[in-house]
Amino acid sequence: MAEAKVSKVDSTVSTVKLEEISDDEGQNKTRIFCQRCPSLVLSSKQAKLIKKEFFLPNMFQKNDHAPLEGVTLNDFWLVTNMMTFDNVGFSKAVDNIMYLICADCEMGPIGWHSVDNKKAYYIAVDRVKHG
Repeated sequence: MAEAKVSKVDSTVSTVKLEEISDDEGQNKTRIFCQRCPSLVLSSKQAKLIKKEFFLPNMFQKNDHAPLEGVTLNDFWLVTNMMTFDNVGFSKAVDNIMYLICADCEMGPIGWHSVDNKKAYYIAVDRVKHG
C-alpha cells in the first residue's frame, strides 16, 4: 500500500497588520481571496474581525488524506450568513465542525463553522489573501 502524500500550504504566522485590513468598525476593508488561486472568498465590508482561539488542520487539497497536524489560530473574519460568501465550500461535519474551503481550487481549510451555530462562519485571517 502506497504512503499517502499531503500537500500543504505554509501555515506559519503571517505578517498581516490587522489595522491595515480592518476599518474602525472591525469590518474587512478589502476583498478577501484564496491564497492558492484568484478566487474571491468575500467582498469588502462583509465580515467582522474577531479574536477567537481555534485549532485548524494544516492546509490540504480535497483528494488528499486529512492531515494530522495543524495550528491554533487567533484572528478570524466572522461572517453571519453563509450566503455572504462568494466562493466557499463546506466539508462534511466532523464532531459538529464543518471546515471551509475554496470552492474553486478546493484548498483548505481556510476556516470553520460549528453546526450548533447557524450564524457564525469563521475565515482565518492567516489562510487568505487581502487586497
